[in-house]
Amino acid sequence: MEPTKSDNGDVLHEFFPFFKVYKDGRVERMMPMEKLKVPPSEDAEVRSKDVTISTEPAVLARVFAPRGTGPAERLPVLIYIHGGGFSIGSAFHRVYHEYVSLLMARARVVAVSVEYRLAPENPIPACYDDAWAATRWALGHADGNGPDPWLNEHGDFGRVYITGDSAGANICHNVAVRAGWAGLPAGVRIAGMALVHPYFGGTDDDKMWLYMCPENGGLADPRLKPPPEDLARVGCEKVLVFVAQKDHLRGRGLWYREELKRSGWGGSVEVVEHEGESHVFHILKPQCDKALDLKDKLVDFLRGNAVGKA
Repeated sequence: MEPTKSDNGDVLHEFFPFFKVYKDGRVERMMPMEKLKVPPSEDAEVRSKDVTISTEPAVLARVFAPRGTGPAERLPVLIYIHGGGFSIGSAFHRVYHEYVSLLMARARVVAVSVEYRLAPENPIPACYDDAWAATRWALGHADGNGPDPWLNEHGDFGRVYITGDSAGANICHNVAVRAGWAGLPAGVRIAGMALVHPYFGGTDDDKMWLYMCPENGGLADPRLKPPPEDLARVGCEKVLVFVAQKDHLRGRGLWYREELKRSGWGGSVEVVEHEGESHVFHILKPQCDKALDLKDKLVDFLRGNAVGKA
């Protein structure tokens, strides 16, 4: 792609919805997140803390647990992966902190919200590698001897769920594929994966993904457009896909459902669509009726219940 000129005359390598990259390598984000980050919190229902998964590379996570958990009470384990076009967002962002807190309290799960490294400073596949490292770290508590006492004491690793939105949903799929290929530790079962408005290529966003992933396989890259052999190895038992009628990614969510069925994967997949809504509306306006409906259905899924149609 040819360089373009910014208003101040600097030469840009690229221009994308979430960031600009200048000729000197400087990255300017259109939606900076730093000022919107919040520390872990303690309240009447939820406690949270930050943990270090690894230092080289630096991978962090925020762990959530409900209060009032009995000493022998075991709860499902949720791995949450935030969205943001692989380049913005954070597990520590106020919106995601509050969203995961609410899911955790309503569904009564122990949650691990992944703080993966962002592109373009950390080119893809850093986000996939970090999410996989955090998932392996969480699942490493299945024998009760992991580094985090909350997961050791209260995690039921026979009921693990993975969920995320937009780019985070794409990363969730890639984590589930790695789980299918690599296998899971003894006693671990990934019961389900929920993908909210997932990104699987096929839109103008592909140019940004290819830029952020310098070593790529083009538009057929399996991380962008999952092939049948990867879909057949998705390492969970059921999948729930949320789509929104006005979302430019709607068609790719429906495509994923059909391709997953055709691949020979042995689980069950369901789609829930919200009419009249756009991409990640549940994050942008979390108190609207349909965002509350999405949340209710996701809570039901995490509880192992059947999910009704929107």
